[in-house]
Amino acid sequence: MLADSGLQLQCRAEGTHFVALPSGRITIDSSPGLRAELLQVLESDGCRRLTVDFHEVSYIDTSGVAILMEVLQVARAAGKAFQLENLQKRPRYLFQAIGLLHFFDKENPEVDGPIQASGPKPQ
Repeated sequence: MLADSGLQLQCRAEGTHFVALPSGRITIDSSPGLRAELLQVLESDGCRRLTVDFHEVSYIDTSGVAILMEVLQVARAAGKAFQLENLQKRPRYLFQAIGLLHFFDKENPEVDGPIQASGPKPQ
């Protein structure tokens, strides 16, 4: 649990690929703890790619989006990959509505592999 915020986070390593599995709601109360955890994983020597799997996240507010943009910037500056996967309907809508989803759909030119938000693309 991240600071009694109602958000849980599990992380696992698969070689140099780390997967963060948050569950719950990412809000102004939980996003500082999420930021600290994701940056700690990303800054570890063994991490070359960090994926955040949103399968169990039903809600994210703009503070959470800001945290993910910061983590993306840190990853790119370090030459590491950062991905979002399995964005649910509401979180995906927020990224689209504020015009940031495209940042997670591009290839990272510094590291092999996509920086993406998986799932169906809007038409």
